[in-house]
Amino acid sequence: MGRRKNNRFGGLERWWGVLTAALLIAAWINSAAGPAVVIALSLATLAWCAFQAPVTCGAPVLNHDGGCRENAYGLLMGCYRHQHQWQKLKMVIWRRQMREFCSGLFTDGQKTIVTLAGIGSLLSGLVAFIPGLAL
Repeated sequence: MGRRKNNRFGGLERWWGVLTAALLIAAWINSAAGPAVVIALSLATLAWCAFQAPVTCGAPVLNHDGGCRENAYGLLMGCYRHQHQWQKLKMVIWRRQMREFCSGLFTDGQKTIVTLAGIGSLLSGLVAFIPGLAL
């Protein structure tokens, strides 16, 4: 019989980025929230998407077209295998592998939602940071 973790939140601490994304949307709707609040929420949501969102690994694997199917944390991180973590990092850094990394961002529904949330939070932070950029 395996040991069970004593967790107060029942695993919800992995999903804190969804709360920051909802607060970011509310901050844009409520014009009373200043740009500092929008920028902070945008950065928090972007960090969650990049480093903690629960997605599949997707690192290149021999004899498997879709890549690694293990659970990973964030779009930039690999699964528990250290080699996959380095592969994902090299895919972002090396120009030749950037296309493969970008095409892997939209492979399934969960990665697509996290990718769109990250892009939206990045654009939101830029619009809030540059005052004349908002329409």
